[in-house]
Amino acid sequence: MGGMEFSRLLSCLADDFNLLRAAVAVTDPGAPVPSCPDWTVADLTGHVAKVYLHKTECIRLGAFPDPWPPEVTEPDPVAALDDAYAALTAEFAAHSPGDHAATWHEPDQTVGFWIRRMAQETVVHRADAELAAGLPVSPIPPDLAIDGIDEVLKLFVAYQSVRWREDFGALLDTPDKRPVSVSTSHHAWTVTATPFGVEAADAVTGFGGDALVSGDAAPLLLWLWNRAGDDAVRLSGDPALLAQFHALRTIATR
Repeated sequence: MGGMEFSRLLSCLADDFNLLRAAVAVTDPGAPVPSCPDWTVADLTGHVAKVYLHKTECIRLGAFPDPWPPEVTEPDPVAALDDAYAALTAEFAAHSPGDHAATWHEPDQTVGFWIRRMAQETVVHRADAELAAGLPVSPIPPDLAIDGIDEVLKLFVAYQSVRWREDFGALLDTPDKRPVSVSTSHHAWTVTATPFGVEAADAVTGFGGDALVSGDAAPLLLWLWNRAGDDAVRLSGDPALLAQFHALRTIATR
């Protein structure tokens, strides 16, 4: 499937950053984050700030920053988040999407990779912040959600399972190689586990496999990131195959 325009991704990044910031600014920093049980709101805020700074350096240096992370100089988490976002967006503005940047995805060493990644990173953590604040999760635009589903399946589940197969333990030693269909709206993907890693590819919309995960794009994206329960999507087909897919996506997104 074709990707989103970078101008659109940057617009989504700005919108979701503003929602994230608004949520953390009105929430006790020590409050728990229901969707990330090990985190407080201060942890969530600090994590996003560090991610923004890391990607800023990946672009500025053209290499992964080392040592990392830097010393914390701004004690206020929200102020540190503001500073990090300003640095990230300034770096994006100073470059074209095709310019070089260090990334973990070997086929794509460009600034554009991080524009997409940070838009998707931010929308998920924006949902975390809203849940922690006791707010309803703001709508996720369908185009951003569909792009996010594509990213989770192709980059996080498929690419990572090949590149860092050891992280998936015994799951890929003798996997069930029957395909799982993932479907939303007019978009569909086929996900197949092999001993060499997971394969994920665009598919004809519809269900022709032994298991199906389907639903509206926004809840499906949050479910893939373990931010929503099984009631947010429709699961059908072989329970063992669905359980394998759940295990694979859980490792890929942790």
